[in-house]
Amino acid sequence: ISARNILEGKIVDITKGATTAHVKLDLGGTTITASITNEAVDELALKVGMTASAIIKASDVMIGLE
Repeated sequence: ISARNILEGKIVDITKGATTAHVKLDLGGTTITASITNEAVDELALKVGMTASAIIKASDVMIGLE
């Protein structure tokens, strides 16, 4: 991954829309939200309570698992 900003936290909420999901990640008191596809949520098997990483590059925020 070429992104240099990787922040680990816990997934606290996943809200799916028609095509895009908002995944909220608690970084220890600070919450950030990533907009990713519903397909990505399903492929990564993201669930509330999981540890995941926000991978930040420019204005994009992605969710990654170890």
